[in-house]
Amino acid sequence: MLEPLRQGLPPLNLAAASDAASCALPARYEAVREARRFTRGTLDQWHLGERFDDVCLVVSELVTNALRHALPANTPRLAAPEPPVWLHLMRWTGRLVCAVRDPSDEGPVTREPEDLSEDCSAESGRGLFLVDTFSDSWGWHPLAGALSGKVVWALFRLPQP
Repeated sequence: MLEPLRQGLPPLNLAAASDAASCALPARYEAVREARRFTRGTLDQWHLGERFDDVCLVVSELVTNALRHALPANTPRLAAPEPPVWLHLMRWTGRLVCAVRDPSDEGPVTREPEDLSEDCSAESGRGLFLVDTFSDSWGWHPLAGALSGKVVWALFRLPQP
């Protein structure tokens, strides 16, 4: 398991964000499609459509991991009173952060690169490797106060205007 880290994530003043958007996601795997649709619309609105492929891949992996690993086994998959997973997109002048909040206190677990190369047919286990490959940095941190769980984030540097 990874230690909680903010490595590579510059201090974020949410009040200084140029733009921010959030999307509540239900405990269903169709939520990944909803997250992609939300990301497409948001990036188009922010005139960042050219970054969609990389950002969408990372969003898909982070949301899939939250649904697969962070929800308790007894979480209703059809309807829950409070959506268990949230996607947050935040943009500053030179960076975009995608953050996925889930109710688990457990940190993400990465597989070693040699484990990935030995099992080329594996259908899972590559998510955080892809996040690391397609984003400029990523990490996670536990939530505090009234919120429980954690946030897993990925940062993308944006070209300066």
